[in-house]
Order: sequence, then C-alpha cells, then structure tokens
Amino acid sequence: MVARVLPYQLRMRHEARVEVVFGLLTRSCAYLVLALLAGVLLTLIYGSWPALKTFKLAFLTREVWDPVAGQFGALAPLYGTVVTSLIAMLLAVPFAFGAAIFLTETCPMWLRTPIATCIELLAGVPSIVYGLWGLFLFAPVLQQTLQPWLIAHLGPIPGIGRLFRGPPFGIGLLTAGLVLAIMVLPFITAVMREVFRATPTSLKEAAYGLGATQWEVVWHVVVPNARAGIIGAIMLGLGRALGETMAVTFVAGNAQNISVSLLAPGTTISAAIANEFTEAVGPLYLSALIALGLILFLLTLSIIAAARLMLLRLNARGPRL
Repeated sequence: MVARVLPYQLRMRHEARVEVVFGLLTRSCAYLVLALLAGVLLTLIYGSWPALKTFKLAFLTREVWDPVAGQFGALAPLYGTVVTSLIAMLLAVPFAFGAAIFLTETCPMWLRTPIATCIELLAGVPSIVYGLWGLFLFAPVLQQTLQPWLIAHLGPIPGIGRLFRGPPFGIGLLTAGLVLAIMVLPFITAVMREVFRATPTSLKEAAYGLGATQWEVVWHVVVPNARAGIIGAIMLGLGRALGETMAVTFVAGNAQNISVSLLAPGTTISAAIANEFTEAVGPLYLSALIALGLILFLLTLSIIAAARLMLLRLNARGPRL
C-alpha cells in the first residue's frame, strides 16, 4: 500500500529545497565577491611586476619620477595621498560628528528634514564639480586670505611653522585636503545621522530618567551604541578621500616632489595615474602607474583591516555605561 503524502509534507519539502537553493545563491554571491577581489589584486600584481622587479623595494622609497630616464618612485604620490587624506579626515570627522548629533538630538523637528536633504544633495554632487569649484573659486580665495595669514602667523613658529612656509600658490596639498574634507563631510554626516537615529529611544529615556544630562546621554548612550556605525562612516569617508581623483587633480598642483610645506604643490596616487596613464609610453612606464594602483589598493585594504581589528577590540570591552 502506497503511503499518502499530506499537503503540509509537500510544503515542507518545497520549503527545504528553497532553503537549500537560497543558501547556495547567497554563498555563491559571497564567493564571487572574494573572487573579484582576488582577480583585481592578481591583475594589479601582474601589471606592476615589471616595475617592482626593476626597482624592488626602492620603488616605495624613491621620490624621483622621470619617465624620460625610465626612473620611477612612488614616494611623492604616496606622501601626497596620505597627507591630503589626513587633512580631510581631521577636518571632516569632527564637523560631521557635530552635525549628526545636532540633527538627531538638538535640532528642531521642522528644521531636521531640510538640513538632512541638503546634506544628501551635497553627497550627490560629482567630484569634478568640486574640482572646478576648488580651482576657480576656492583656491584664489585661499591664496589671498588664509594662506598669507598662515604664513605670517604660523610660519615663524619653530617646528610646526615649517608646514606653513613658502609662497601662497593657492593650489597645493592643503587646498586639496580642504576640498576633500568638504567632499567627504556629507557622506560621513549622513551615515552617522542614520546610526545615531538607530539608537533605541528606550535607552535614552532611561538615561534621562536617571537624571543624565543631554551631553551624558549622547556620550554614554548614543555614541557607545553607534560606535560600529561611526567607524564605518569614518572608513567610508577615508576610502573616498584616498581614491578621489578629479577634484584632487585640479587643486593639488600635480608636482612629483615632496615638500614639508602644506602650501606647496604636490600630487596623489590617483591624480598621478589619471594625469599620466594616457601618456605612458613603454611597458615600464605603464607598469609603474599600475604599481601605484597596487599600492593604493593595498593601502586601502590595510586601513579597513586595521579599523576592523579596532572595532573588534572595542566590542570585546563592551559599552561604557
């Protein structure tokens, strides 16, 4: 006698098959991402191998960049990338944090939506627009106002004054860092605002009920609850700053040299690749540019990995209440 299969048994078998297919699809997507990442890394290594084989580790420590003589070094673009990104993050992160706290905690309700909308619109402005604005408007203003002030007041100071000496060109690493700060500010603010809004209202109300001030609620409840999102927002902005091309190309000065002064022209890895890739004649020149891309790729991965480790250590300690 053939056993009868009940409808609910058929449904359970169907759901089991769907779960298996769903698991395979999601696992395949994850493996595909890893495969693409490995493919990009292998492609960069293969393309940059002639330059790395020729110059070895000296490629990272040499400042010279002479396509005519066939001598290349990545130190100047690497230095400019790190300096401009550092300036951008030092300026953007505090302002983004303050703006996000204002929008979620202290801003009047009728004003929150217009300000948040303006921030999101700024995040959607193309980078080339920021570059044109920085070159034709922002750099001349800095050349006539901020840079002469820095030279006159901070230049004579021993030590730190070396960062603000020289003629006011208008363009330079400082200008590039300021433009990058303006570019990444909307991204960091928007992400921080969302993670602050995700803080459970019950936690804040409980803190207020215990007599906590608004500052204590923000610092001891909102920030610990959203620290993973805060780090993610900072990493998003840093990734945008490290890889930005067109805006930096317009205002950095595109000089393949290292200067202690932040007012001097410089370059970044992405700007150097964008400026010279179409002019690369010969396999060694092209390989040197691809090697710059490999350095930028590894630098970004290293920063993301370091941020992930820091987040794991913070989570292991637990929130401060």
